[in-house]
Amino acid sequence: MRCVHCGLCLAVCPTYLETGDENHSPRGRIYLMRQLQSGRAELGATTVQPVDACLGCLACQPACPANVNYADLLDHTRHHIERHHRRPAAEVLLRRWLIEFVFPHPWRMRLGLAGARLARTLRLQKVLPEFMRKMVAMVPTEMIRQNIPPRSPATVPETRGRVGFLTGCVQSVMFGGTNNQCVALLNRAGYEVVTPAGQTCCGALYAHLGDLEEARACARRNIAVFEALNLDYVLTGGSGCGFALKEYGHLLRDDPAWAQRAAAFSSRVRELVELLPPRPSGNGLSQAIVTYHESCHLAHAQGIRREPRAILRAVCGERFVELPESDLCCGSAGSYNLTQPEMADRLQRRKTANILRTGATIVVTTNPGCLLQIRAGLAAAGRPDIAVMHLADFLATVPGAPTA
Repeated sequence: MRCVHCGLCLAVCPTYLETGDENHSPRGRIYLMRQLQSGRAELGATTVQPVDACLGCLACQPACPANVNYADLLDHTRHHIERHHRRPAAEVLLRRWLIEFVFPHPWRMRLGLAGARLARTLRLQKVLPEFMRKMVAMVPTEMIRQNIPPRSPATVPETRGRVGFLTGCVQSVMFGGTNNQCVALLNRAGYEVVTPAGQTCCGALYAHLGDLEEARACARRNIAVFEALNLDYVLTGGSGCGFALKEYGHLLRDDPAWAQRAAAFSSRVRELVELLPPRPSGNGLSQAIVTYHESCHLAHAQGIRREPRAILRAVCGERFVELPESDLCCGSAGSYNLTQPEMADRLQRRKTANILRTGATIVVTTNPGCLLQIRAGLAAAGRPDIAVMHLADFLATVPGAPTA
């Protein structure tokens, strides 16, 4: 009811910018949610589709003068839809069996990725369904295995604190090398890093698909694992996961047994860029022009925009160039590029065109989904030579990168 229908959200909503359709705007979706809640509209393909088509990028939240918590409205609406709406069998197969059953479980994902790489080697993509072709196309050609010990001590004399590290699902399998670099950067910045066994998915993927109960189960398990470690901070390598961890207090606010523990946990969650003070570095990439794509859940959901740019400017100087529409979603949005491929492709092409406009040879970002989506977009545009790198990997290539 806080929404006053002012329309300021329209100018920042990717799906509205692409379609001009009020149903595909935050304002229109909130109106639809109210209709569903009051019983004036029934659940069906027509009413569910605009909610499914929302990226959940949350660009509307910082733009809203009434401070509408759109993320909470979206999560609960999707939860309601999944409990009361019967989806076609193909959608159930994709959402429940191929995404929820595989992605949050690293060992299952490794098996699935092995099959995808084999299909690509044998050139079997054309016989696969569209969403599987997309999955196969986005699988990285090279994946470095994660090699993080349970405890990684600081490598400088002056210590800053003790950090718990959540390795993530997609991140640990497809971007294990990035996790290694995150830990190394933290050690060089004076932090001891603890990576406990027993941790699980952050829960974001379940929440995106409307399964809040499973998201809460993930939250409880991670809280129990990390809270016993006497940590100053908790951190992960992907900004989507980072936002999910920061939301545990809100996710479990109505659970008397966990609300206080969840709030305490969330208060200690930080992003990598929040713990790395920028320092000028050597000129290790002197020929590279670097631009920065803002992950939605870093920029919009967490409001972290200055810190990554400060680090990149300290490292790159005049070789850092701003990306037009840097905070506009690339179309990845968790599993969105699989469940809503048409809109995801439109946003991917828009992001790719903006990157090409900068003349950059390196694109830096902070989220695994963005990395996969942007790499695929550049490859489709005939520019696989433009490197797309996680900030941690980029800093690892630069002599004298930000340290304490």
